[in-house]
Amino acid sequence: MDFYQIIAQNFQASIETITVSVDVLAAPIEQSTNMMTGALLADGKILACGNGPDAALAQLFSSTLLNRLENERPALPAISLASDAPSLTAIATTSGINDIFSRQVRALGQPGDILLCISSGDGHNNLIRAVQAAHERNMGVIALSNRESGELSTLVRSEDVELQVNAPRSPTVIEIQTMVIHTLCELIDRSLFDSYRRD
Repeated sequence: MDFYQIIAQNFQASIETITVSVDVLAAPIEQSTNMMTGALLADGKILACGNGPDAALAQLFSSTLLNRLENERPALPAISLASDAPSLTAIATTSGINDIFSRQVRALGQPGDILLCISSGDGHNNLIRAVQAAHERNMGVIALSNRESGELSTLVRSEDVELQVNAPRSPTVIEIQTMVIHTLCELIDRSLFDSYRRD
């Protein structure tokens, strides 16, 4: 087995997909940044959710906002709904797996807050219910999705934003979604803090 050939093919495929994705994602990334900074400036917060590797991305986003990306700055309010194992298992045990995020959204979300819903696979029911709960709470929704997200995409309203990553393989979707998360965090920093400096 030629490992070098596999490595080269994977890197090349990712580079090509990233290149194509720039024009598709630039405008919704800018819209998402404006939504998030608007909510933060109005004393709102951002809730993030996802399953599996998407839960890790939700935690990456929230921890970066709470701490920082590159430069020191005040902490920003963001919560990963996928990080609290005792709460997740308690809700799953009594209400079912489909309510693990929606129940938290109803408890923690306020009008004007933002839900960042991340899906690198198909649109799981718990994500769909989370978006529905966010709409009930008059929250904005940003869906970081993919072409398999299905019903999740249909829930995105005109005032929401969908960042749909179109890639042939799930690992590539996750790679690009990670880039989107880092870009959003940088743009939020640049928008809110004039002293942002990239060394």
